[in-house]
Amino acid sequence: MIIQNLHKKNRRKIKEARRNFFLSLFFFLFYFLSLKAQDSIPPSEDVSESDNIEFQENFFKALSNKAIFNYQKAIENLEKCNELDPNNKSVLFELSKNYVKLGRNNEALEYIKAAVEIDNENIWLLEHQVHILRKIAAFDEAIEVQEKIAHKYPKKKRLLVFLHLQNRDIPSAKEVLFELKKSKLLNARLRLIQEKLEETRSTKKTIKKEENTIASTDLKANFEKEKSFNNLKLLLNKLSSNNDDDLLKYSEQGLALFPAQPLVYFMNGKALNNKNQFKKAIQSLQNGIDFVIDNNEIEAKFYLEIARAYKGLNNPEKVKTYKKKAAKVLK
Repeated sequence: MIIQNLHKKNRRKIKEARRNFFLSLFFFLFYFLSLKAQDSIPPSEDVSESDNIEFQENFFKALSNKAIFNYQKAIENLEKCNELDPNNKSVLFELSKNYVKLGRNNEALEYIKAAVEIDNENIWLLEHQVHILRKIAAFDEAIEVQEKIAHKYPKKKRLLVFLHLQNRDIPSAKEVLFELKKSKLLNARLRLIQEKLEETRSTKKTIKKEENTIASTDLKANFEKEKSFNNLKLLLNKLSSNNDDDLLKYSEQGLALFPAQPLVYFMNGKALNNKNQFKKAIQSLQNGIDFVIDNNEIEAKFYLEIARAYKGLNNPEKVKTYKKKAAKVLK
């Protein structure tokens, strides 16, 4: 009997030792992977020893639930973490990301601001804050945060071009483009945007010269009389539905007149695809997708049009990739 009890105690100790070993191994691996992840911050270890395992288990469950799109459950796990270790920047960051997934941007903004107050130099936190500010069209604030990021990471200044354009501040966008060019930080996408902005004045002059020579539909006539985005939108949609060759011409004009409107990039990409100019179509569509904010349907249309361009280039792998992206954003 004594021997049996000793065996039971030994088995219990062995099981407990194994459990502790695997828990330690698991948390070590989890911590290591968190360090490697670009959009994650390793959780703090400031919680008391008695609460540490419960904190880690809930934090891991939150990540697991987010991975399977169960964002509300992930938030519940993270709230438990917040009770165990209040004002933990990792928890606040994850709470913000899950609220974004649920479309609750105001709550997401509150949590990321709280995290930034704790660590106002953290690049991941600041970039996430800009992401939310763009979603709610708070461009002035987004620009302020992005300027802080760009001060430390000069290449990040590129996003300021898009933010200024979305804020309808073309002079500031041109100024940033000039600074980027001077620093040799312009990429192909920004060079194209710079060209379009420089073409704006000459395009307006050309349009005026053409006004008296165009014999077209009422929509074209309306656009010629008033170069408003609303008139252009109606015209482009009509030309697109009719597969009209003039879609390319008017979308090109739209790029110069309204360089922050995703619709004109989409229509331009579609027109270029229609004319088998697939590489140019991809470039235009990739430029335009940066202006799509919180609209999954439009984003999916961009991906499908890019897939169409890659189909024309006989690149089935890219076709598959962009079709998957379209399906993912529509989930």
